[in-house]
Amino acid sequence: MRAALSSFALALFTWTAAAAPNPVEARKIEHLIAAVEQLQNAKFIRNGTAYDARKAADHLRLKLREAGERVASAEDFIRLCGSRSSVSGKPYEIVFDDGKRMTSEAFLSARLKELQSSYEH
Repeated sequence: MRAALSSFALALFTWTAAAAPNPVEARKIEHLIAAVEQLQNAKFIRNGTAYDARKAADHLRLKLREAGERVASAEDFIRLCGSRSSVSGKPYEIVFDDGKRMTSEAFLSARLKELQSSYEH
């Protein structure tokens, strides 16, 4: 029984260690959060309330910490942290200073695509 528990614990440790983002993915995630943080005059709508760029970025970092090892990639970050409220399930939205609206999922996905194409060139 003890050997089985030790094997299970080792397998669980190996799996969770592998689930943590590697340095490249961690940099991509931070780049995405910084892209949000640097939007001037944009409003971030979360559960019907508008927040500025700094507060939105702070919230994304909090959700990333809370998600822990479930976030192994930038795609995981967008899906688990950056797209919708974990409380209400409502999508996050960004309202730009020109009045244009888009979901944060669309915004972050577009930034990730740009970032990945820069890694390829």
